Amino acid sequence: MRAIRTVSATLLSTGAAAMLLAAAPAAVAAGPQQPITSFGFAITPSTVAPGGQVTLTVTGCDAAYSTASSGVFDTVSIPRGTPVRVTVDRDARRGAQYSVSFTCNGENGSADLTIASGSTPTTSSTAVARGVRGGLGGSVSGAEPMTIAAGSVLFLAAVAGTTYVVRRRSAAHRH
Repeated sequence: MRAIRTVSATLLSTGAAAMLLAAAPAAVAAGPQQPITSFGFAITPSTVAPGGQVTLTVTGCDAAYSTASSGVFDTVSIPRGTPVRVTVDRDARRGAQYSVSFTCNGENGSADLTIASGSTPTTSSTAVARGVRGGLGGSVSGAEPMTIAAGSVLFLAAVAGTTYVVRRRSAAHRH
């Protein structure tokens, strides 16, 4: 998988993408632009740090599931009408642009995902840094009357047993 990513990154850096983009203006000038796919798709945010998360959305697809794949994350199934969050590989090359391919009913479309450049990783805009939630850890929830009664009976039995043993020992020592 890393070999594929390395080859893709190498092709992008050597200008293979520039040759493809150079041919695109001729196609646009030839006539009005047609819709690329019969379904819509989006990557949010379109720029992310390595190890960050993006949300993939597909709209207008009548299949139960569509798929999305890229060189920087595993292929994922996207249920109809439900966005999916994916984590970008930590070894994604900073400053690179990766293609994300969306498939619905055998029809393909693609969008670009840019990996943020810079030396410090950024976090997703929806991630909130918080400390560990301490406390009782759920040990109090579900305290029903039967549970409390059973605990009380066991406690009273232990107190009664301890009292009996202590009194018996003190009575035996008196003789």
